[in-house]
Amino acid sequence: MDPVLIGELLSGLMFFGIIAFLILGFPVAFTLAGVSLLFGLVGMWFGVFDPSNLGSLPNRYIGFMTNEVLVAVPLFIFMGVMLERSKIAEQLLLTMGKLFGNMRGGLGLSVIVVGAMLAASTGVVGATVVTMGLISLPAMLRAGYDPKLASGVICASGTLGQIIPPSTVLIFMGDMLSGINSQVQMAKGNFAPVPVSVGDLFAGALLPGLMLVGLYTLWTLFKAVTDPASCPATPVPEAEKAGLWKEVAVALVPPLLLIVSVLGSILGGIATPTEAASVGAVGAIVLAALRWRLTYAILRETVIATATITSMVFIILFGASVFSIVFRLMGGDNLVHEFLSSLPGGTLTAVALVMLIMFLLGFILDTFEIIFIVIPITAPILLALDVDPVWLGVLVGVNLQTSFLTPPFGFALFYLRGVAPASLSTLAIYKGVIPFVLLQLVAIGLLFAFPQIVTWLPKVL
Repeated sequence: MDPVLIGELLSGLMFFGIIAFLILGFPVAFTLAGVSLLFGLVGMWFGVFDPSNLGSLPNRYIGFMTNEVLVAVPLFIFMGVMLERSKIAEQLLLTMGKLFGNMRGGLGLSVIVVGAMLAASTGVVGATVVTMGLISLPAMLRAGYDPKLASGVICASGTLGQIIPPSTVLIFMGDMLSGINSQVQMAKGNFAPVPVSVGDLFAGALLPGLMLVGLYTLWTLFKAVTDPASCPATPVPEAEKAGLWKEVAVALVPPLLLIVSVLGSILGGIATPTEAASVGAVGAIVLAALRWRLTYAILRETVIATATITSMVFIILFGASVFSIVFRLMGGDNLVHEFLSSLPGGTLTAVALVMLIMFLLGFILDTFEIIFIVIPITAPILLALDVDPVWLGVLVGVNLQTSFLTPPFGFALFYLRGVAPASLSTLAIYKGVIPFVLLQLVAIGLLFAFPQIVTWLPKVL
């Protein structure tokens, strides 16, 4: 039997084998590495895999740990966790709820605005959904909101952390796409390729993120007009009106200045993402101190949570590196290339199919697991087909955000279910997010039809 065919067959079986083990509940990082090594041994038996190639793993791991761009990940996570543990995010939610409370749908609008701000300060979806679920959901239900609408607004707003900078997902994708794009360009004879920077990806994601915020806002206003009983006004008591604007300024302005300084310095080219992330981490500490909430217990909780999340992400990255090497060297990249390049409809069909696969994987895998597995396999082929790397990265982010919302397996739904009262049924949560899933699909369609939504701002900057 042809060794090339055997290698391609084994690489395909390895991919589906990993998915099967993950569905059975095995730990992701060890599944990626363990199943890959097992198929590598089988490949050795058939003479289609050379184990000496695994000798590059230590250098790759050291490269991850010394990569200055990836240092931004724990710093941004620390910034977000500190804002959450020091109750700054909670105060922001409560204050914005009072500000918008006098209008129908006001609480929903406040959740959307705060969700966007938390996305721009945390980049951690689970923490945002849980925080808003604990604080806003009871308030919205007490105000007489339709449980379905309240659930949908909270889940959708919480997932904005997937796409609005400084998303940690975009940082990893920016780093991966930069290396892949350089290799693809050199293979085409361009020996001075322009790398894809994380700043480019942040700039490309900004307008789509704001577009999603706008779509969520329009839907909430539509509900306020067509079904006012689903989102009644919650007027602020007269006694609290006098000091409301001062309360809003105290709760809103400091986090907003922090977000603007961090993102503005990156998009303006003043600082690298890592430098801006370190400023953001220090800024979060300063804000907590100014609110008299910087205690040893909070600092300790923040550091432990940051270390836990960062370790989880990087150990998955290490396991995915084993998978990537074995898959590529057994001919899996050739298999994917032949399949995607032979599809009818050309490049757009190939991109659409990859998006569909990633969307479905979003039901069973976390975002980081998906990008560490799928991006190294598919991005080289798509970039070789002249797909814009920034557009591809942002499209992946919006797509995975959609899968995070889609019933019955969307991760955001599980996060909200975990903190929602027993009176709120799981079916109500599922029904509530369906309109927002449709809005997400509209956004993906707009990004396909008008790539300039993504590519315009990076070119201007």
